This record gives sequence, C-alpha cells and structure tokens, in this order.
Amino acid sequence: MEVRRALLSVTDKTGLVDFATGLVERGVELISTSGTAAALRAAGLPVTMVEDLTGYPEMLGGRVRTLHPAVHAGILARRDEQDDVEALDALGIAPIDLVCVNLYAFASMAARRGVTEHELIEHIDIGGPTLLRAAAKNHAHVAVVCTPERYGFVLDELRGTGGISDRTRRELAGEAFSHTASYEIAIANWFSEEEVFPERMFLEYVRQLELPYGENPHQRAAFYADRFARRHALSMTVQHQGKPLSFNNIADLSAGRELLREFSVPGCVIIKHTNPCGVALAASVDQAFERAWDADPLSAFGGVVIVNRPLTRSLAERLAEQFVEVVFAPGFEDGALALFAAKPNLRVLEDRERRRANPGERDYHRVMGGLLVQDIDSESEERDLMTVATERAPSEREWGDLLFAWRVCKHVQSNAIVIAKDLQTVGIGAGQMSRVDSVRIAVEKAGDRLAGGVLASDAFFPFPDGPSVALAAGVQAIIQPGGAKRDAETRAVVEQHGAAMVVTGRRHFSH
Repeated sequence: MEVRRALLSVTDKTGLVDFATGLVERGVELISTSGTAAALRAAGLPVTMVEDLTGYPEMLGGRVRTLHPAVHAGILARRDEQDDVEALDALGIAPIDLVCVNLYAFASMAARRGVTEHELIEHIDIGGPTLLRAAAKNHAHVAVVCTPERYGFVLDELRGTGGISDRTRRELAGEAFSHTASYEIAIANWFSEEEVFPERMFLEYVRQLELPYGENPHQRAAFYADRFARRHALSMTVQHQGKPLSFNNIADLSAGRELLREFSVPGCVIIKHTNPCGVALAASVDQAFERAWDADPLSAFGGVVIVNRPLTRSLAERLAEQFVEVVFAPGFEDGALALFAAKPNLRVLEDRERRRANPGERDYHRVMGGLLVQDIDSESEERDLMTVATERAPSEREWGDLLFAWRVCKHVQSNAIVIAKDLQTVGIGAGQMSRVDSVRIAVEKAGDRLAGGVLASDAFFPFPDGPSVALAAGVQAIIQPGGAKRDAETRAVVEQHGAAMVVTGRRHFSH
C-alpha cells in the first residue's frame, strides 16, 4: 500500500519532525492540526491544515478539530468498494493513507499532585482515539501509528518497499486498539477510584521481560507489571551480571523484597520457593547475612539472597564462596561487583527503588475463571496493640524476638510457624495442611538452638498440641492471633511451662 496523504496530530512531538521529513521525501502530503502543524512549519515542512479540508475552524477551545466527514470519510473509505470510492469523488474528499496520532497525557496528568478535576477532564482525548480507531478499523487500506517508537520502523519499510505491507498494517492496527483500550482503562479507573471494589475492575499489565521458561522448563512465561502500580518486583532494578532472570527468580525476589521492607535496621532474607528459609537482623549487613545463612544452611543452598544495605566487599567475598541463584542489594561497595566476575551465571541485581507502595494497593490471586481481589496485607501490629494472655509477661529480649518473628511469619506460606532467637530465625515451618506439623518441622529445623527462643503462628492454634510440642522443646514465649474455642486450654499449657503468650487479635494468612 502506497502512502500519498498522511494526517499527523500528536501531543508528544518526540521524533515528529524526522518522521514527517521522511514522509515528505517520499512525496507524501502532510495534513495536520494547529499545534502539530506549527511544529512542522517551524521545521520548514509543507503542511495542509485540517480546517482547510473541513471548511470549519477549530472550535470549543480545540475540543472539535478532526470530527468531520472530510477527515473520517478519507480514513474509513474502502478503496476496493466502488460505492465508497464514488462517494469520495462526489464530495471531493481525497483518501488519507496514514494516520499518526498520540493522545493527551491523561495518565501522567492524573498522577500529578494537586491536579484539579477540571484540568484532568480537559485531558480526556476525544478526537485522537476516534482517529486511531477509524484508521485501525480500516487497516486494510490505512496505516496507523500511535507511538514515536514506530516512526523509524514505518519509514524503513516505506524506503525499502515503497509501501506498507498488509502484515505491518494489521500489526499497527492491533497496537492502536491496545493503545486506545489502555487510555480508556486509565480514565475509567480514575472515575471509579473512590470505590473500594467497583462493579467493574480494569487491570492493565505491560510486558517487562520474556522469560526463559515458567515454573517448569516446558512452560512458556513472561513477566508483566501493573501499569498503574508505582513499583513492581523488578522496578528500578539494574542487573549487573548473570543469566536472565527466571520465573521462579522473580517470584522469590518479590517475596523477599516485601519481607525485608518490614525492617529498617540492617537485615538479610534468604528465599527459597517464595518462602524465607533464613531471616536475621544485626548491627551490620555482613552479620545479618551470616546469621540468616546459619538459620538453615541446607535450605539456603541455591537460594535468593536479599539485603537492605549496600553490599560490602567482605560480604561479596563470602557470597562468592556459596552457591546462590540471585544476590539483590541497594548498592555495592567499590570492588564488590568485581568479586562476582568469576561466577558469570550468578545474577547480581541492584535495587534503586525508593518509592513506597500505592495507597490502597490490591493483591490479585488467580483462580479458575477469575480473580480473588483483596487489600495488600500491610498491617504490622505494634506491641501496644497486643495483649499478654499469660501471668508471665515476655522479657524485653523476648518482646523483640516476638515482634521480629511475627513480622516474618506474615510472609511465610500458611500454616506458618516461625521460631526465632536473638532476631534470627532458627526454624520455619510452612505450607503444611496441619498447624502442628508446621510446628514439628520448625522445631526440627531449630534443633538445639531453640532453647529460650520464641514462636510465632500466623493464625490461632485450634488445639494446644502445637504449643505443647514447641514448649517441650524449649520455646519460652509464643505470639499468635488467638480466637480459638480452646484458647483457654492453650493458655493453660503455656502457663504450665512457665512461658509467656501474646495475643495479637489479628491473623496473617498467606496462601
């Protein structure tokens, strides 16, 4: 398909002059609206104003420019339909072969602080989406371009073949419909943002990475980010070396980043299959790593290591001695990165994200044929909101460990049990169908390090059997939501062992 006439009307002028120059060099007549025409004329390019085609000036403050048969008939006419061709001839309307339009920046305007509703309403584009949809509908005869990133591609094809192929026009049409759909989603979501759970929910995800494979090698996979979220699992992340990230790497990184955000002091999380196998806080990031690794070195093998302080050279030396899949840190000391060069497969990532989560951010859980939608579990109850349920209150050291274990527990797959001592996890039980089985696993993991430690449970104990196992092994304090019918029995067992128990009144299931 040759291009003889092109309509250009863009908000984003990036690359516009170069694109238009390339079209003029091919003998293409340019048609444009006022702002775009001014930019083209300033570059010395010939351009016909839309109002010269329609016979009407732009009106209503620019709200009406291109909404006219002289424009849309030229776009929508089917060149292989005799009636369409005769209608154009009778009205003296020439076909338009290429439409280049991008839209008012509604989403970026909506994200600004202090923007008024009036200002935002004026950024709802009407003519632009109409032009894009008309051209995309008639892609058998019209090429449509909606992003500056496509200018070079279209010019290269015109120069190489003298026209734009059927396949390219169809591809461009799909992009245009995707572009207008995205635009409408942003507007619809803005109108419904005051509703907690609106009647209709519109989600938009943008592909960030094509992945080598999914959870298993036979599954294809990609990573998509929520377009409206301020941050995502890989936002503001730089990969310094290593193999491409896998599906499982990203899942583990997401889990680890969320867990480590619970703490402001130097900390380390080691993740395996989205569950922490070692978490520790310390005076330095080196110490935090050593304690997180020692929490469960067998499980840490091949895990994802995440720290919340710049990675020191000494810690890089230590990590280079271990087999880990991913190292993730908010910076690296001089010389630290060079120490990983001998392990080219090790994925080393730098976290440059400083933004907090969106207010009201949602969690989406895929189920058969739909989504379960809920608020993000961002609550981390403080000590003054909890109740000591036993005669003995926890000591100050125990309180520190209880609060630490409670925050870690929130990020462990249910039924979740975390045993901690001195701000280090020593035993974690996760994903069991029975809570007492999770306790047994955590106790076994802790071994002889358990004595004097504390235990956190993400939900109440339906029976006192789980606490009995832990107390017999040496646990001295327990934190749990409470609310079971047999709470009195559980409290009695704790009292019998001279231990302390704290009730939070809130659970933290994570499935």
